[in-house]
Amino acid sequence: MELHSLEPRIHPTALVAPGACLGRGVVVGPFSLIEEGVTIGDGCEIGPRVTLFPGTDLGPRCRLHANVVLGDLPQDLNFRGGESWVRIGADCILREGVTVNRGTAPGTTTEIGSECLLMAHSHVGHNARLGNGVILANGALLAGYSEVGDRAFVSGNCLIHQFTRVGRLAMMAGGSAAQMDVPPFCITRSLMVNTVIGLNVIGLRRAGIPSEERQAIKAAFDLIYRRGLSISRALELIGEGPMTDCVRELHDFVRASKRGICKFIRDVRGSDTERPPLAA
Repeated sequence: MELHSLEPRIHPTALVAPGACLGRGVVVGPFSLIEEGVTIGDGCEIGPRVTLFPGTDLGPRCRLHANVVLGDLPQDLNFRGGESWVRIGADCILREGVTVNRGTAPGTTTEIGSECLLMAHSHVGHNARLGNGVILANGALLAGYSEVGDRAFVSGNCLIHQFTRVGRLAMMAGGSAAQMDVPPFCITRSLMVNTVIGLNVIGLRRAGIPSEERQAIKAAFDLIYRRGLSISRALELIGEGPMTDCVRELHDFVRASKRGICKFIRDVRGSDTERPPLAA
């Protein structure tokens, strides 16, 4: 049967407000609550005991497992009411107990891109922004206004401070924390704060970044972290050399940092570029 002919299937114990908008083929599990002003895209599967508050907008084909809560009030003492949103792109999977809060100021949004995987009990705070293909492992906690770039991997029980940025294809190792920006393509050190140990080489390969581009990224990384240069001087030297797309991305990310970037520490296992730490 074609999707366009499918009416939503709502379990008899679920509560769906008349003002909620459910797309074609949506399935709503037992004891779930969907309030006014919620939009659910075609083909979404809403599991049991899910709560969707006003202002939640789900793209098509998302899967929400048990006890997910989206669009609840921001955990921010500055919140004074008003309409704000949670917007989630297509083909996302949110596992058990995931929570995503709506924006603090009226008219603002917490945004999650497409094809993201948020594992059990991860949390995305108000006004945070996740790119496409982001993975948050179990228990990862993102504070308000944090940002995570496309295809970054945030391992289990990682902490990201408010306003902190994690760049594209970065990997935060299990239990690490960031109060300073994690540059694109870098790996943080497990169970440590504000440290990187090298480049996410395996992640770059899996993303199809060619060898020449990876070498250019490594050369830029060396200028930023290994040569003992000031950040301003390192950026100046990078700018004087060949600027591939990824090198420009790394350069511009570091230059735009307001919190400063994580510091470098050599991996005690002997390799700080070729072997990523174990992810939780």
